[in-house]
Amino acid sequence: MDTTDLRAAAAECAAFLDTTTAADWTTPIPGMEWTAAKAVAHISDCLLWYAADFVAGTAELTTMDLAVRPSSSPSELVRTLRMAAEVLARTLGGSAPGDRGWHDFGSPDASGVVAMACDELLVHTGDAAAGLGVAFTPSDALVERTVRRLFPEAPEGHEPWPTLLWANGRVPLGGTPRREKWTWHCAPLDG
Repeated sequence: MDTTDLRAAAAECAAFLDTTTAADWTTPIPGMEWTAAKAVAHISDCLLWYAADFVAGTAELTTMDLAVRPSSSPSELVRTLRMAAEVLARTLGGSAPGDRGWHDFGSPDASGVVAMACDELLVHTGDAAAGLGVAFTPSDALVERTVRRLFPEAPEGHEPWPTLLWANGRVPLGGTPRREKWTWHCAPLDG
């Protein structure tokens, strides 16, 4: 995966979220303690954290706090999401091929960071949509690339979107129960 995927995911999610800005983003998401506003703020938080963690290298850096305010208006949260995605895309676009960053789940290369960002964008936009009572179904090709990059153990033969949701512990998949715990394979797949 590369920054083209990141920008595509951000554009798709932001375009969807733009259609919901008149809704009540303070309604709780079913099964979660978050609201739509918190989910979208969290996406931006993650994208900015990933940019900082990638540039900082493979050791965790804990010297700063970074947080998007969920109390912002929905339209400003979508604008922030677009900005955060572009900051991350430009950061990764300026990296060298061997650069690695830090994450709890491993030491991601640029492809791993893009996949993590796409996962955050897609899954949490889906969460926000659930809280708003509307359906969100992202493009199959982007979802499939995200699943295969981060969750190589995911079963094949299912639709991409339910598979990504299953991989992230959101839903059961066919006869496979909902996952209670999961991790990303964010390090290079050959490593």
